[in-house]
Amino acid sequence: MHILHIISTLDPAAGGPAEGVRLLLSQTEDGCTGEVVTLDAHDAPYLQGLPFPVHGLGPVSSVFGYHRRLLPWLRANRNRFDGFLLNGMWQFNGLATMLGAGRRVPYLVFAHGMLDPYFKRRFPLKHLKKVAYWYPIEYWVLRRAWRVLFTTETEQRIARESFALSSWQSAIVPYGVEVPDTPQNELMAAFEAVVPTLRQRRFLLFLGRIDRKKGCDLLIQAFCQTAGNDPDLHLLMAGPDRDGWAAELQQIAAAAGIADRIHWPGILRGAAKWGAFYASEAFILPSHQENFGIAVAEALACGRPVLLSTEVNIADTIQDDGCAFTEPDTLDGTLRLLQRWNSLSVVERDTMSKNALLSYQRRFDLRESMRTVQRLFLLAQASGKYGHRGGR
Repeated sequence: MHILHIISTLDPAAGGPAEGVRLLLSQTEDGCTGEVVTLDAHDAPYLQGLPFPVHGLGPVSSVFGYHRRLLPWLRANRNRFDGFLLNGMWQFNGLATMLGAGRRVPYLVFAHGMLDPYFKRRFPLKHLKKVAYWYPIEYWVLRRAWRVLFTTETEQRIARESFALSSWQSAIVPYGVEVPDTPQNELMAAFEAVVPTLRQRRFLLFLGRIDRKKGCDLLIQAFCQTAGNDPDLHLLMAGPDRDGWAAELQQIAAAAGIADRIHWPGILRGAAKWGAFYASEAFILPSHQENFGIAVAEALACGRPVLLSTEVNIADTIQDDGCAFTEPDTLDGTLRLLQRWNSLSVVERDTMSKNALLSYQRRFDLRESMRTVQRLFLLAQASGKYGHRGGR
């Protein structure tokens, strides 16, 4: 089976969707292969050396992501594929996928949290713009998809609360993660080479975009207020800062007199990223909205407990596994996350770490994620609704 993944960008700084495509394409067992078409420039540095074919048609300059080459490219190449997998919403690539697939090939849509009603509450003016696009176009992109994919039951349920029309066929495909084969000590050494100030120090890890949606301000304020409870504990804020917000957050830490205990290395990739998970005590994410949180699964894969807001949709899935604390996405809730962690004994923390690894092994097998996608495309082919049975 040969699948085309359609996504606006594979830039790692763009967050979960780009990483999700990379993970799914790393699974080539059972004869399943894939390619990617993206609106990145073909010579973008992060597209070089990838272990799968990538077609960069960009760059594009509009927020809507329109590119005149995308739809003709899809129509010209669709007979090479058994199906299209569209990642994300609210851009031209959705309309292009629907028109490019036609009745020839089935397509799936990975919503990636973009139907979460949080955005309706948080950005009402932007939501009004989406309403104007939803009824004539985006709704039909989902309606005509073979399946709309969600990573958790919570995301699947609340997606129907954002708009009056919500009639589509859905399926749940949890993300899996793949841990490198590199020995743990080598990964930790790679991390310490990038962030030498944390060598031999205890720290909590935040890994994600420095973004208001992620609750970074809550975390900095809560850490400042609880820093005296554990003077040896540090905080690592790892991730891209596209809006320059980190400077404001750093001022909060400086005013509290603990700027030297909060570290800002920017985005961590490869061995340094995995080393950060292994070197940390726990992973923390007080996000206001997170459809899955792939970094949560990565932390569990490294045997690290996770401290989450209740708005991280994966929290419902793992909270009974004995590896997670969950609290509301407020300052008080984030304070309680830190206080609960600080109050644990060494034995209790070790138990949570063991439970974290068991949770990963039980729930986040990447091979099963890809098999689920394959099964959905096989069902589509067997339905007789599509006129082409593509592939190589």
